[in-house]
Amino acid sequence: MRRWSEGQPGLAFGADYNPEQWPAEVRREDLRLMGRAGVTLVSVGIFSWGLLEPEPDRFEFGWFDEVLDDLHGAGIGVSLATATASEPAWLAQRWPEALRVDADGVRVRFGSRQSWCPSSPVYRERSLRLVQALAERYGQHPALRLWHVSNELGCHNPRCCCDTSAAAFRAWLTRRYGDVEALNAAWATAFWSQHYTTFEQVDVPARTSTLKNPTHVLDFARFSSDELLGQFLAEKGVLRRITPDVPVTTNFMVGSQLNPLDYGRWGLDQDVVSNDHYLIHRHGDPEHGGIGYDDPRAELAYSADLIRGVARGNPWLLMEHSTSAVNWQPVNVAKPAGQMLQDSLSHVARGADGVCFFQWRASAGGAEQWHSALVPHAGEDSDRFREVVDLGQLLGRLGELRGSTVHNDVVLLVDWQNSWALGGESLPSHRVRHADLALRIHGALRAAHVGADVVPVTAHPDDLAAVLSSYRVLVVPTLYLTDATTAAAVRAAADAGTHVLVTYLSGIVDEHLHVGLGGYPGAFRELLGIRVEEFHPLPDGVAGLLDDGTVGDVWAEVATASDDVEVLARYAEGATAGRPALTRRTLPSGAVAWYLGTSPDDEHLETLLRDVCTAAGVRPVAQASGPVDLVRRRSADGCSWLFALNHGSEAATVSVRGHDLVSDRAVGPQLDLAPGASAVVREDRADG
Repeated sequence: MRRWSEGQPGLAFGADYNPEQWPAEVRREDLRLMGRAGVTLVSVGIFSWGLLEPEPDRFEFGWFDEVLDDLHGAGIGVSLATATASEPAWLAQRWPEALRVDADGVRVRFGSRQSWCPSSPVYRERSLRLVQALAERYGQHPALRLWHVSNELGCHNPRCCCDTSAAAFRAWLTRRYGDVEALNAAWATAFWSQHYTTFEQVDVPARTSTLKNPTHVLDFARFSSDELLGQFLAEKGVLRRITPDVPVTTNFMVGSQLNPLDYGRWGLDQDVVSNDHYLIHRHGDPEHGGIGYDDPRAELAYSADLIRGVARGNPWLLMEHSTSAVNWQPVNVAKPAGQMLQDSLSHVARGADGVCFFQWRASAGGAEQWHSALVPHAGEDSDRFREVVDLGQLLGRLGELRGSTVHNDVVLLVDWQNSWALGGESLPSHRVRHADLALRIHGALRAAHVGADVVPVTAHPDDLAAVLSSYRVLVVPTLYLTDATTAAAVRAAADAGTHVLVTYLSGIVDEHLHVGLGGYPGAFRELLGIRVEEFHPLPDGVAGLLDDGTVGDVWAEVATASDDVEVLARYAEGATAGRPALTRRTLPSGAVAWYLGTSPDDEHLETLLRDVCTAAGVRPVAQASGPVDLVRRRSADGCSWLFALNHGSEAATVSVRGHDLVSDRAVGPQLDLAPGASAVVREDRADG
C-alpha cells in the first residue's frame, strides 16, 4: 500500500474543501490562494451526497471531475471522502425508517446532518452504492492520496433506539453471550426481577421509570460503537476491493473527555489514524457536558498524546482543527496572533505528520457560517490569512520530521469503556469522570517537562503487557472497570520493573460491572497491599485534609495497609482520619507500587509525581525555565527534534544545541524563547 503522504515535500497542510458552496470564479481563486498558502492536501466531498446523487442511482459527477482535475493540476493531493456522512433529502423522504430514533422514541427529521440510524439496512445499502460509484470513478485519479470514510462517525448519531437497532442489539448480545443465561449472569438480572428467558425480551435501554441496569447500558454502548465501526468497515471493504493500494482513514474526535466510540478499538482498522480537535474554553458548553478548561492548551497536549496512543505510536494526521473561533460554544473565542501556529506545532510535536483545518474558505451561509477558516470572510487581505501563509511555509520546512515518532518513559493507561461506565446513573460519586485525574496528572508531568504517552486499553488487545512493560512509570488513573487481562498486564509490567501509580476508584469492577468482593480495589489489592473497606466521596466544595498538608478533593476512603506498605500520608480529619491516603510498596522486582486515595492539590500532586519519576529514574525531556512545552520526536536513524513551545507571558530558556527549523538558525547551548514563541530544533548528535 502506498503512503498517503508520498510526493509531499513537507508535512501535509490543508483543509476540508467544499467547492460546491461557491461559484466557479471563486473556485478558480481558491487554487491561486492554495498555492500561496502552500496547501498540499484537501478533503473533498464530505457533505456532497445530495449533489453527487441527486436522485437514487442517478449520479452527477461532472462538476466533481472538474474539481479533482483542477486540484491535481495545481499539485494538490486529495483526501477523497465517501460523502456518506449525511443522507440526502430523497433518502429520508423515501425511507424515513432509516432515520435515528432517540431515547424517548422520537424519530429525528431531515434537516441537519448525521440523522441516519447506524443499523439501518437501507442506509447501509444506499451508502455502499455511492461508495462503489466513487471508487470506480476516482480510484485511479492522480490526485487521490487517501480515502476519507464518512465524517466524524457517531458525532450526532452515536445511539439509536429504533426497532431495527433493537433487533441488531439482540443479535450482538447473542454473539457476545451465546445463551440468555450467560447474559442474565453478566447483567445481574436477579436484581429488580429483570431476568430474561429469551433474547427477544431484551430491548434497548431507552427511557424507563428510573435507574437502568448499568451493564445493559454499558453493553448497548459497546454495541453502538461496534455498529458504527461496522459501517466504517463496510465502506472500507468496498474501497479496498476496488482500490487495494489506497490507504483508508476516517476522522476521529479524540479529546480528553472520551466520546461514545471506542477509538482504541477503532484505531486497529485504520491505515492512518486521523483526528479532529478543537479547543474548549473555560466557560464550558452544555452540549458537550458543560466541559471547559482553565488551560485549553493542556487539554490539547493530552488529546494529541492520546491520539498517538490510538495510533499505537505511529505518525497520525490532524484532519481538522481551527484557525480561530469555532461556532458551537456559548462564547466562541478568537485565537490571538501566533496561537494558530503554536497549536498546530503542539500536534506536530506529538506525532502528527499533517496539519489540516475545517475549513478552507469560511462559509457565507449555513449552520457553520461563523466557524473560522483558512480563508476568512475578510479574505486574502487579512492578518489571519497571512498567518496561514506563514504556517504553510513552516510546515514545508518540517518535511524532514515525517515518519519520526515519540516515545516517553511515562505512560497513562486509559479506556473508553471506563468513560462510559463512570457516566452511569448510579455511582458513588458523579464528581469522578474517568479522564479528569488523568488530565491533571498529564498536565503536572508536562509542567515538569516530563513527557507522557497515553495508551488506551483496547488499542493493545494482544500485547498490552509488553507495551506497558516498556515504560519506567505506569500511571493507572481512575480505571474503575478493570478486567482480568488488564489487571494481569499491569502486574506483569510491575514484575518486569515498571513503577506503578494507581489512583482511587481503580480496579473496582470487572467487564460486567460486577464489584470485586473482599475489599477494594479488587483488581489491584494484592499488587498495592491496600484494602479499602468503604468509600467516602467528598461533596463539591468540601476538602479532605491529609496529615502532610495536602488538601484532597473529590475522594476519601477507609483503607488499611499491609505490613510491607509504607504509608506516606494519612487522612487527618473526619470519618477517614488516620487511614492511609498515599502509600508505596517495594516489589520483588525492585519497582515501587504507589497508591493515591484522593485527588490532591496541584502542589502535592506535582511533588508526588516528581518522587515517582525520581524513584524510577525518569528525567525531563530537557532543562527549561518557565511554562515551556517540551516534546522530542525521533527517527529510526537516530535523528531527534526538540519542540519547545513557550505558552507563557515571559521569556524562557531551554538547554539545547542544534538548528532551529522555525527561525532557520543555529542555536545552543541555550535557546532563548520569547513569550508565545516556538522552536523546532534538529539536535546535534552526541557523536558529532
